[in-house]
Amino acid sequence: MAATHRHEDGPDRAHRRPDGVTDTTVEALGALSKALETTERARGHLYSLHQLTGTADLELDRAVELLREAGHEEWAERVRREILGRNVIPGHWTFQIVEAYNATYYEPFKALEAAAREELAEGRDHLYEAEMKESRRTDGHPAHTARPDTTPG
Repeated sequence: MAATHRHEDGPDRAHRRPDGVTDTTVEALGALSKALETTERARGHLYSLHQLTGTADLELDRAVELLREAGHEEWAERVRREILGRNVIPGHWTFQIVEAYNATYYEPFKALEAAAREELAEGRDHLYEAEMKESRRTDGHPAHTARPDTTPG
């Protein structure tokens, strides 16, 4: 996705394609980065699961207390015994799922993506997006500058 239109205030060095890096390499690194970004979102959802499940488990304390106060000792004990502190999958609370995901998938993926950028593009990030931005900018428009330091005003 080589930028076909160059502007006087182009991207900073960190977002310029190194010499010899092909369009296909830039596109491949962009796809790898996009996949990692999707993984970041999935990881965020795991943290949401972790926090929401923890919040629900702590709220069970109140439910147990209110059931007892209302005279439903059997139900209070059943909630306490069967649900409070229960594993969400065999042998695991949500923190263990998050830890396993991080160690088994997220950290290796993150390291691989960084290594690919380092070896194939001198460590430069978001080349695909930077070139897309260049191709979509309008010359002279104050809201279409390449960098914060080239913004008028």
